[in-house]
Amino acid sequence: MATFQFLRPSLPSSLSHPIFHTFPSTPCNYFPKFIASKGISVTPRHCTISPRAFNSQYSPQIADSLNDVSIFTAAGEPVRFNDLWDQNQGVAVVALLRHFGCICCWELALALKESKARFDSAGVKLIAVGVGTPDKARVLAERLPFPMDCLYADPDRKAYNVLKLYYGLGRTFFNPASAKVFSRYDSLQKAAENYTIGATPNDISGVLQQGGMFVFRGKELLYARKDEGTGDHAPLDDVLEVCCKAPIA
Repeated sequence: MATFQFLRPSLPSSLSHPIFHTFPSTPCNYFPKFIASKGISVTPRHCTISPRAFNSQYSPQIADSLNDVSIFTAAGEPVRFNDLWDQNQGVAVVALLRHFGCICCWELALALKESKARFDSAGVKLIAVGVGTPDKARVLAERLPFPMDCLYADPDRKAYNVLKLYYGLGRTFFNPASAKVFSRYDSLQKAAENYTIGATPNDISGVLQQGGMFVFRGKELLYARKDEGTGDHAPLDDVLEVCCKAPIA
C-alpha cells in the first residue's frame, strides 16, 4: 500500500475519494474493447464496429433473463427491466454504473447526459442503473444533475448478477485498467464539482461492484462491454456508432 501511496499523483481535494487512494500511476494506454468469451480483446477502438457485434459471453436470450429483474425508479417506484424500453424494435443504451457514490460513475453519468441529445436524435432510449437505493440515486440526479426519468436504482445488484458483471476487491482497487482514470483529469474534476460521498450505498459491499454498457434493439443484444476495473468505461463514440447503425422501427 505504501508503494501505491508514493506513486499516486497529486489530486485536488474535490477528488479525494477513497477510490483514488489505491491506484498506481503507471501509464496505461489500453484500447477499449469488447470482451469475448475468454476475455480476449477482439475489437480495438479504431476499427469500424458492426451493429451486430455480439459478445459471445452472453446468450441470445440475455434480454429474456433480465425480464423478471425488478429495480426501482429514482422516485422509488418498482419497475421491471422489460418495461424500460420497447421489447420489439426499440433501441436502448443500458449503462450500469458501479454505485451512486463513485466519482468515476458521476463522470460517466455526466458524459451520458451530455450525449443524451445525440441518443434522442437517433431514437435511442438512455437508461442508467446504479447500485444503491432510490434516495442515493436522487442525490446524483439532483447534484450532478442527471435526468431522473433515465435513472434507476438496483440496491440488490440483481441486474449486475444476471449480466455477470465483475465484483470484488481486486477489480475495484487493483485492476490495471483502473489507471485510465488518470488520463481523464479534466472530466473527473468537472464531475466532482457537486460530488458528495453521501451517495454511497448504505450497504458498503455495493462499492465492490463493477459496471458495464449494453445496447439492445428489442431483445437483440447489439453491444456488450464489461468494465474491467473502476473507471474503465465503454467509449461513448463506439456506443453511439452502434446505435446510429441500428435501424429504428
